[in-house]
Amino acid sequence: MHIHDRRTYTVESVTSGHPDKVCDQISDAVLDECLRQDPMSRVAVETFGSHGHLVLGGEVTTKAKIDYKNIAAKVYRDIGYTKPLDIQVFIVQQSPDIAQGVNTGGAGDQGIMYGFATKETPEFLPTGVVLVHRMARRLQEAREKKEIKWLKPDGKTQITILDNKIATALVSTQHDESVGNDEVAETITKKIIAPVVGSLKGVKVLVNPTGSFVQGGFEADAGLTGRKIMVDTYGGLICHGGGAFSGKDLTKVDRSAAYMCRFVAKNLVANGYAKECLVSVAYAIGHIDPLMVHAIDEKGKSLASLVKKHFDFRPLAIIERLDLRKPWYQQTAAYGHFGKKGLPWEKVIKL
Repeated sequence: MHIHDRRTYTVESVTSGHPDKVCDQISDAVLDECLRQDPMSRVAVETFGSHGHLVLGGEVTTKAKIDYKNIAAKVYRDIGYTKPLDIQVFIVQQSPDIAQGVNTGGAGDQGIMYGFATKETPEFLPTGVVLVHRMARRLQEAREKKEIKWLKPDGKTQITILDNKIATALVSTQHDESVGNDEVAETITKKIIAPVVGSLKGVKVLVNPTGSFVQGGFEADAGLTGRKIMVDTYGGLICHGGGAFSGKDLTKVDRSAAYMCRFVAKNLVANGYAKECLVSVAYAIGHIDPLMVHAIDEKGKSLASLVKKHFDFRPLAIIERLDLRKPWYQQTAAYGHFGKKGLPWEKVIKL
């Protein structure tokens, strides 16, 4: 296991109106409403959207009264889409075979999870990851505040760093058909890219490389929960166990243990034990104790003994320490799950 060489790399982000992110936000809005009414809810909800249709499927065991169609429609409208959706729901209770392991405090699934932190930025994330999310957020902000009146919800951003310098800044953004390509490129460069990147000297700027981007959202592309796992985490710069987050309740270690790994990595860095830290953990479904807990610093030195001394990776202990039964989750479903203020796994403690 090693930490990625970050002198040269590329990372991407997407706006809240990207089809996959629409689905993530709907799945997490359902989770939040379940937890708001019943903190002991078990939730595993996937959302699929395509060309006027939306399907919610999965397993939910809760005392909450949930209007799935209304939640989905509200999220869709709040993002900025106006065309109607045909919404269908196929949700049943959690499998008793899974429940029997979770009920005893065991992990809700097998899997491997990773967490990372670096002193490189105040967010304890790599510079490129911070900036690419900032550009995507800036697109949403400029649209919602009507600073750029022709912007539409769908969009993507990308940054390439070569030898520790920004080499390319790329924005693809949906826009009204009334605006021309030259105006889009000029405005996005001036109001979106430059305020985030700073000086554009030596930076290759690309805006809507294919030309116009009028058709977006579910009209142009299908969306599915869990298809932006690198955007959600560390941009592909470190390992990923493969499990998505959105739509999953806190008993699913895909989510809760990944948050714990981030919490541990960030606090080891914040407390001076490493400049960079990578934490990994593995579970078997139904087992209380993890099969592995490991951590290394930027030099590859093991920090595992320190982690085991200060942190408990049993699923129920993670839930308690990070206060995961609260409805935190819809706010995580766009622009990354890490580096945001106010989330319990981002809290710095004294070790």
